[in-house]
Amino acid sequence: MNDRDYMRLALKLAEKGCGWTAPHPMAGAVIVKNGRIIGQGFQERRGQPHAEQNALASCTEDPAGADLYVTLEPCCHSGKQPSCVDAILDAGIRRVAVGSADPNPLVSGKGVQILREHGVEVVENCLKDECDRLNELCFHYIRTKRPFVIIKYAMTMDGKIAAYTGASKWITGEAARNAVQMQRHRCTAIMVGVGTILADDPLLTCRVPDSKNPVRIICDTRLRTPLSAQAVMTAGQTPTILATCCTDVQKQAAYEEKGCRILLVEEKNGHIDLEILMEKLGQEQIDSILLEGGGTLNWAALESGIAQKIQTYIAPKVFGGQTAKTPVEGTGVPSPSDAFHLKNSTITRLGDDFLIESEVEDHVHRHY
Repeated sequence: MNDRDYMRLALKLAEKGCGWTAPHPMAGAVIVKNGRIIGQGFQERRGQPHAEQNALASCTEDPAGADLYVTLEPCCHSGKQPSCVDAILDAGIRRVAVGSADPNPLVSGKGVQILREHGVEVVENCLKDECDRLNELCFHYIRTKRPFVIIKYAMTMDGKIAAYTGASKWITGEAARNAVQMQRHRCTAIMVGVGTILADDPLLTCRVPDSKNPVRIICDTRLRTPLSAQAVMTAGQTPTILATCCTDVQKQAAYEEKGCRILLVEEKNGHIDLEILMEKLGQEQIDSILLEGGGTLNWAALESGIAQKIQTYIAPKVFGGQTAKTPVEGTGVPSPSDAFHLKNSTITRLGDDFLIESEVEDHVHRHY
């Protein structure tokens, strides 16, 4: 096995922390001595020992003189956990291969620098792209202090998210729906518009075993969410935030009595100002949002520039229907040259369905 092989193993370990470490990065570590793996570990939960610490604790023999493969630059500061750089030096590790540089200003190159100053050989950027992709949500949050927003929808081959009657269950098959559930586990929050609540009354929880439920965020400009909605009725078990412009204290109190939180947001063009909402959510350490709203909210997210990625699940079906709903509605762009451009698309087959994932290119805000 070579450096890349060991780093791939470290990546697989890191993925086990998916959904549990936010808003901190996932990380995995493998320790190799004389061609044998003698220790491995990953960060299991936020606030718990880091990957390097777990790998060192698991060593089956003295790690002095060994190589360490870690997906993320080792930290060099003490917080809830002690410095990993100090632990590496104390253990006598002779060589460290690093995947991603840590964008956290408290680390950001300092971890690598200290190791080198103490005579440790450091190899940087080993499987960098794969390691960066693992933590794209967290890295975006660290750099911008705003959540990474993923627009997700399922549609037919003719671009419909429901039949003309409004019926939408189910467009995709079981494999695609399971992938969505895993995405709910991965993201810190899930967001919908009040229209989705009124139409479908979704529970918005994660149905994967041994998973966590995302924080539920409902964009409800005028507080029209029914008090009998599933998300409201279960707010005592799963955190639920109603983002609204409504200042009616009595109206707010009815939701608060059910366990919901009211988050007042400024109004923009008759709706919640999504940019300000992202700022407020970022301040609450919500690092990622899966946006499962309808066409109106999807358009608003694109038009306001808050979305970083689109996940499109496509089923090999055709619904037809002139009035059948489409994934992105709103005003739309006036010409093809004004389109929102996507990049770095990947296609994954899930049973009979397909998932296309694309990054949203940065753009200047446009108002049509």
